[in-house]
Amino acid sequence: MELSTPPVPRPDADTIGYWAMADEGELHIARCPACRRWQHPPLERCRLCGVRLGLEPVSGRATLFSWTVTHQPCVPGYLDDLPYVVAIAELAEQSGLRIVGRADEAVVAAGAGAPVRVILEPLGAGGHMVPRLVPDAGAGAGGRPPS
Repeated sequence: MELSTPPVPRPDADTIGYWAMADEGELHIARCPACRRWQHPPLERCRLCGVRLGLEPVSGRATLFSWTVTHQPCVPGYLDDLPYVVAIAELAEQSGLRIVGRADEAVVAAGAGAPVRVILEPLGAGGHMVPRLVPDAGAGAGGRPPS
């Protein structure tokens, strides 16, 4: 692998649907049809009730939960892009439903609890679309995205 190529996701039986939807530019998260709990990363069955999960679209609205700023070259494909931010956001659909992605510096400047949007962007030449967190300019007062 060339050092300028980021690692490419390798979908498995549990994640192939997630990646297929992401590659179409749509953010879908696994959800239990019985207990209606969201679950990410996706698995075949619900952690709570054991029912087979399906994928459903989510809004992309989220709240910044945490982040780290990477200053050392450690991931191929991002060696010339230092520093960069990797962040965790809690999706608006459910408390505790979190997703990880690279983030804009403006997201970090806003701090924990700031409203963000999860968008999908291409990952190098690998063909997959991956999450990126950007400021949510349309968020309402109080720091939370509108419902």
